[in-house]
Amino acid sequence: MTTISSASPVGTPHGAGDPPVIAWERLLGRFTDLFTRPSSGLFLTLVTGWVLCPGRRTVTRMVDVADPDGAHAHDAYHRFLREGSWDMAQLWRRLAPLLVSHLEGTLRLVLDIDDTLFHKAGRKVNGAGSFRDPIRSRGQRTVFAHGLNLVVLTLRVQPPWGGEPIGLPINMRRYRKRDGRSLLDLGQEMIEEVAGWLPDHSFILGCDGAYSSLAGRDLPRTHVVSRIQCNAALYEPAPARRPGQRGRPRKKGARLGTPAELAQAADGWTIADIDVRGQQVERALWARPLLWYAVRPLHQIMLVVVADPAQRERDDLLFCTDLTIPPELVASLYAGRWSIEVTFRDTKQLLGGQEPQCWKAQGPERADAISFWTYSAVWLWYLTCHGASPTWRPRPWYRAKRTPSFADALAALRRALWSRRIFDGSDSSSLMAKIPAVLIDAIAEAA
Repeated sequence: MTTISSASPVGTPHGAGDPPVIAWERLLGRFTDLFTRPSSGLFLTLVTGWVLCPGRRTVTRMVDVADPDGAHAHDAYHRFLREGSWDMAQLWRRLAPLLVSHLEGTLRLVLDIDDTLFHKAGRKVNGAGSFRDPIRSRGQRTVFAHGLNLVVLTLRVQPPWGGEPIGLPINMRRYRKRDGRSLLDLGQEMIEEVAGWLPDHSFILGCDGAYSSLAGRDLPRTHVVSRIQCNAALYEPAPARRPGQRGRPRKKGARLGTPAELAQAADGWTIADIDVRGQQVERALWARPLLWYAVRPLHQIMLVVVADPAQRERDDLLFCTDLTIPPELVASLYAGRWSIEVTFRDTKQLLGGQEPQCWKAQGPERADAISFWTYSAVWLWYLTCHGASPTWRPRPWYRAKRTPSFADALAALRRALWSRRIFDGSDSSSLMAKIPAVLIDAIAEAA
C-alpha cells in the first residue's frame, strides 16, 4: 500500500538536526514573508499561542499565553483575523509542497476529502448556518446544529512507526448555503488548486459516498476511490459498432443488476489481506469493470465488493476509476480514508478549532483554517524532529503503547517551547532538576 497510497517520512529531512525549538521557529519562518512586517509577528504569536494554550482557545486566551507582556493589543489579533491583508490560500499553497518535499513518497499521492461542522455560538457569526450534525444524527433522526460547514482536503501520510496513516490538511473551503457552489464544486476547486501546486504529481482521492460523484468530473491527474450506491444503475460498456450500422452510436450496453444484486450473485471470490487502519485484515473480494453511466458516462469504473468471511460485518460496495489498481489495494485505500476523521476529531478536541470567538468578516473562516493549518504544522515538526523515536512518558497502565498520537506530538512541542521559556529567563542552576521537569510535563499535557 505504501508504494501508491501514502507518503513516508524522509530519514534525514532538512532541519532534522536542529534543536526542536529552532526547528519550529524555522518552520514558521518559512511563511512570514506572506505577511506584512506587523502581521508576521501577530501570526507567529497566534500560532504559538494555539499550541501552548491550555483549556479553551479563544483568541484572548491564546494571546495571553503567547504574549503575556502585551507587545500587541489584543484587538490587533482580532483585526488580523477579521480584516488583515493576507491570504489563507497562500499559506496552503506554501504548506502543501513543503509537506511533500519533507515526505518521501512516489509521484502518486493519496488525498482525502470530507466536510465537517464547526459549531459556533451566536446567530451573527459570518458564514455560519444551520447544517445537519453528522455526530448526533442517527438513522431517520436528523439533528441540525449552527456553525460553519468546512470542506477539507488532506494528504495521507504513512508515519515511520507504521500503523494507521495520518491525514494532514492542505486545503480548506467554507460551504455556504445559497452561495451557488455545492460541496462537490468546492472539492473540485481544491483539487485543481493542489494539482497546480504539485504539477509533478498525480493523485488518488479517497472520499465517502457523498463525494462519489466527483468521479464524473474532470479532475486533473486524479482517480477516485469511494463507495457506490447500493441501487446504482450499472451497465455493460457500449458494444462495438457493426459495419454499415446506421443511427447514433450506443453510449451504454446491457443493463446489469445493482451493486447489491451483483454482489449477491457473484462467484469467483478471492481471499486477500487488506490494510484497515494499520492492521492486516482478511477479506473476500470480488471485482469487475462496468459502466456507471449516471456519474461517469464516458469511462468504466472498477466495482469492488469487500465481504467479511466470518459474516460479522456488512459488505462494502466500493469503486475505483483506475482499472489497473488491484481490488485489495482499492479496499485498503478506502479504509485509509478514516485518517481524515481522526484529523477532524483531533483538531476540534486537542486544538480547539471551534473555540475562537470570531464573528465578523473573514474572522470565523480564517480562525478555523489556521487550526487545520496548525495541525499539519505540528505533525510536520514532530516527524522532522522525532520521527519514530518515542517522546511520551511510559505509564504503568499503558505499557502496550508503541505509537504516538497527535496528543503526544502536541505535548512534545509544548514541552520544548515551555522549557525554553522557563529556563531562558532564569538561572537554571538555582532550580532543582525535578521541579521544572514535573511542571513542564504537567503544562505540556494540559488539555
